[in-house]
Amino acid sequence: MAGRPRTVSNADILAATRRVIARVGPARLTLAEVAGEVGLVPATLIQRFGSRRGLLVAYAEHAVTLVGPRFRSACCESTSPLDALHRAFENMSEGVATPQALANSLAILQLDLTDPDFNRHARAFQDAARAEVRALLDAAVAAGELRACDIARLARAVYTAYNGALVTWAIDQHGPLADWLRDDIEQALAPFRTVA
Repeated sequence: MAGRPRTVSNADILAATRRVIARVGPARLTLAEVAGEVGLVPATLIQRFGSRRGLLVAYAEHAVTLVGPRFRSACCESTSPLDALHRAFENMSEGVATPQALANSLAILQLDLTDPDFNRHARAFQDAARAEVRALLDAAVAAGELRACDIARLARAVYTAYNGALVTWAIDQHGPLADWLRDDIEQALAPFRTVA
């Protein structure tokens, strides 16, 4: 006998997990709150993920799979590789509407730094993001938007600028995040831009 079809996908549950983390942080996240977010009971989450920790590890693993689609979506919205890069970083920061939401989301960084299961996924996320940044920078050189340079080093600097912009925006608490991201990333790119 076949089981009942799932009415809520794991991807929907993991998206809800992201929203709950943005609201309350990983330390205060409960299975009940995530389940309530998607109209399930906590027992369903235990069946699928085993535990609260299992859900958080699955969330970290799932985040890696979203990097490529976010960059591809940005590429579909623009003909300029550098404009696509800016759009991709805006896509990556989706859901970070307030400094508190960023603080709650960054709280998972403690797990990324201290727990091997989380660290493995954090490194995979970072590697995927840097590879996507590098591909767009390579495309920008080919399109004449950037001069030839050490693209691997520039990709690392640009990704670092992205992460730094998130934090400095949250501390300063002034203006839209997208403006901060664009400004700080442009500062990293400026020495390599070709003259229009």
